[in-house]
Amino acid sequence: MDTLIANVTAVTMNERMDVLFGAYLGITDGKITYMGKEAPKEQPATIIDGTGMVAIPGLVNCHTHLCTAALRTVLDDASRRDALEQQLRREDRMDRRSAKAAALLSIAECLRFGITSVSDLSYYPDATAEAAAESGIKANLALSAYRYIHDSEDFDFETDEQCREVCRVTEKWHGHDDNRLRIDAGIYAEYISNYPLWEGLADYAREKGLGFQLHLAQTKEEAQDCMDRTGLGPAELLDCHRVFDLPVTAAGCAGLSPEEQQLLGKRKASAVVTPVANAKAGLPVAPITELVKAGMNVALGTDGCVEAGNLDLFEVMRFAALTARQSAGDPAAMPSSALLMMATVCGARAQQRWDECGMLKEGMDADVVLVDFSAPHLMPCHNVTNALVFSAKGGDVAMTMVRGKILYQNGRFPTIDLNSVVAELMEYAIPRLLQEKE
Repeated sequence: MDTLIANVTAVTMNERMDVLFGAYLGITDGKITYMGKEAPKEQPATIIDGTGMVAIPGLVNCHTHLCTAALRTVLDDASRRDALEQQLRREDRMDRRSAKAAALLSIAECLRFGITSVSDLSYYPDATAEAAAESGIKANLALSAYRYIHDSEDFDFETDEQCREVCRVTEKWHGHDDNRLRIDAGIYAEYISNYPLWEGLADYAREKGLGFQLHLAQTKEEAQDCMDRTGLGPAELLDCHRVFDLPVTAAGCAGLSPEEQQLLGKRKASAVVTPVANAKAGLPVAPITELVKAGMNVALGTDGCVEAGNLDLFEVMRFAALTARQSAGDPAAMPSSALLMMATVCGARAQQRWDECGMLKEGMDADVVLVDFSAPHLMPCHNVTNALVFSAKGGDVAMTMVRGKILYQNGRFPTIDLNSVVAELMEYAIPRLLQEKE
C-alpha cells in the first residue's frame, strides 16, 4: 500500500451515500484499494493523518475557460456587450505562450479548491493540454470553434483551419497518460456557427469517440432568436444535425423550452449550470429541478475567471442550492446531497469518467480531497454534507490528490512552479493582452 489516510471522515458519494467516521482509506498504484473503519493489516509506505479532516471525491468543474485567468477583474463592471467586445479584442492578442501561463494559473486555483478534473472550452486547446499534462490534473479539452452563420458554401472539414487544429490536438493528446486527458469536439454556441461545422465536427467526434462541448440557450432571448431565424429552438436545431447523438456537455440551458429539456433528457445530454457566473453577468440560472426531471444529467461549472471571478466550486454548489430554493420558495427543494452529487458523480458522468472517479470507492482512481474542518466556520458540525455545501469554502481544502499523487497540500503545488507562472503572466502575458495599440 502506497498511502493510507487514517482517521478521516469519508463522504463516499457511493450508491448508498455512505459517510464513514474514523475511516481508513488505502491507496495503491493510484487506485483506492481499501475503505473501512478498521486499520488495514497491510503496512503503508506513507500515512496521512486525517484527524479533523473530511475526505471527499475530487470535484469536477464541468465548464470553464482556463486561459481567461490573465483577464480576471478587468471587465467586471462593464455591460455584457462591452465586456464581450473587450474580452474578444484582448483574447485576439493571446498566443500559445500566454495561454499556457494563464491555464497553469487556473489549474493551480482549481487544485487549491479541490477540483481534480476540468472541462475546458477555449481557443488554445494545445497550450491548455500541455499545461494540464504537466500539472497532473484530469481534463476534457475542446476547441471553441466558431464560423459565421451564413458562411457555409466554402466549408471543407479537411481544409478548415479550426477543424484541422481539432484533428491535430486529438491525435496528439486524446487519451494521454492513460486517458487522464481527453479531447472533445466543440463549438462556442449555435448562434456563432453553422450546420456544416456542426455536422463536420459531429462526424469526426463520432469516428474518434469524442464528446462535444458548447454553450447552449444561455438566455430565453438567445433561444427566441434561434426560433425566429430557423423555426426551431437551438437544441432542436442542433439535434437535427446529429450533434446530440454524441455525449454532449452543454453549458447554460436557462433558455431551453420544456420540449427541448425532454429532448435532451432522451438524448442523455449533460447540462452544466454556472450560477455564480450567470448572476455576476445578470443572466438567469438554469432551472436545475426541471432539467433533472426531464432526464438530463446536471453537473456544475464555474465558467472562466473573467465570468465568475474565481474557480471555487464550493461557492458554486452553495449558490446553486440558494437559487434553486429561492426559485421554488422551499428550503427543501434542493438538498445538499444533490449538490455534492452534481459536483462529483454527475460531473464524472458528463466527462465520460463515471467508471474512474466521482466516488470514494475501492477500484476507483484515488482522486481525493481533504477539507480541514477545524476552522471556526465549520464547527460544530452536526451534518457533514450540509457543512460542505453551506459552510465550507474552497480555501478550506488542505490537500488535493489525483490518482494517488498529491498536487496541492497546505499551500504547496508540487507539480507547478507558481512563482514562475506568475512571473510569466506579469512580464509577458498580461502586458501583451492589456497593451493598447498605438
